[in-house]
Amino acid sequence: MTEIRSTNEQDLGVFVDTLHAAFGRFPETPDEGRGVWWSALEMDRGVLATAADGRPVGTAGAYSFELTLPGAIIVPAGGVSAVGVLPSHRRRGVLTAMMRYQLAELRARGEFLSVLLATEATIYGRFGYGPATYTRQLTVPRHRGDFALPRAGGAAGPDTGTIEVLRRAECGEILEEVYDRYRRAQPGALSRPHRWWDLGAGQPPVSPAPRHVAVHRDADGVPDGYASYAIGESDTLTVDETIATDDAVFTALARFVLGHDLVGQVVFKHVPPGHPLRRQLTDFRAGQVGGDTDWLWVRLLDVPRALTSRGWFTDGELVLDVDDPFLGEHGRHLLTVRDGKADCVPTDREPDLSLDVRDLGSLYLGGTTPSTLVRAGHIRAHHPDAAPLADALFRAERPPHCLHWF
Repeated sequence: MTEIRSTNEQDLGVFVDTLHAAFGRFPETPDEGRGVWWSALEMDRGVLATAADGRPVGTAGAYSFELTLPGAIIVPAGGVSAVGVLPSHRRRGVLTAMMRYQLAELRARGEFLSVLLATEATIYGRFGYGPATYTRQLTVPRHRGDFALPRAGGAAGPDTGTIEVLRRAECGEILEEVYDRYRRAQPGALSRPHRWWDLGAGQPPVSPAPRHVAVHRDADGVPDGYASYAIGESDTLTVDETIATDDAVFTALARFVLGHDLVGQVVFKHVPPGHPLRRQLTDFRAGQVGGDTDWLWVRLLDVPRALTSRGWFTDGELVLDVDDPFLGEHGRHLLTVRDGKADCVPTDREPDLSLDVRDLGSLYLGGTTPSTLVRAGHIRAHHPDAAPLADALFRAERPPHCLHWF
């Protein structure tokens, strides 16, 4: 018999040891409590599974984030992480029990959605999570990195700013402030609480790992973008992330790293799908796409509240018949959108679309079109006009993108 319970600060050591054992690893030794990813764990949000003899056999954690929805609307979101079950206790229902317990805890906190990054794409769909944002890697040989138009800044116009190179240790406050401005306007972006930056919890540039940072400043000297990078083997310059408040800033930072001396190629680790960088290059084929993958997965816990919380950009009505098999729930909702606001109420009308809650999670941020999931056989459209209308309704002002690792 497995017992599932919430954790507290006294459980931190057991939680960390159990989680690492689940993945066959050992905890890193923190440098004065800094620079390890698990240093930001919120133990009042953790879940611990114990066997009949009291031994810990499974963990699940959650962070307190804010998520930016379409329309630049910011809402609380539980960021699920640190999920693991000891190899000796897998396929015994431990993970399912922890997920059910955790979803109830998230609801009790008043959160209407949760998010996660999936180590394996086959695990979390059965718990109601669907992939909602996507990212890719772009590799450009430096000798083919010329831009087609000199000083082109994209839709935002020419760049009038400057770039300064700093070390990661010199510019933590700048990174934190610029990222926060960026994430508040970018659909799909998560907050990075000050505690994460202070503890160096996560991957670069949040962690204190040695990095150079190209900081972009506008004409008034205000930081409005950065690129965190390091040069490794084979003369490869790898950009951890490029944060920019507009296209001109991104282009300026891309120009900078592509013009770096003694570099054979530049790897941009996180580029949003559809980003114009490849088309800005003289040689379109110079930008080689790789690592095209899902990133943020979304799980809706209160469908009407979720649908009325985001912004909308097309008027219309849809009847959504939503099944939630993991929680044993089902609802038929009339979604009415007028002037950017939505109303969502129960209805007996015939549905336009029938779908699983995990598929609604994929649609929610506008990164997956309903017609794609109709064609894939995930969503049932009850008449020919349903999918095109849903495509128009669920679109965001720009593709959602998430850079934060947790």
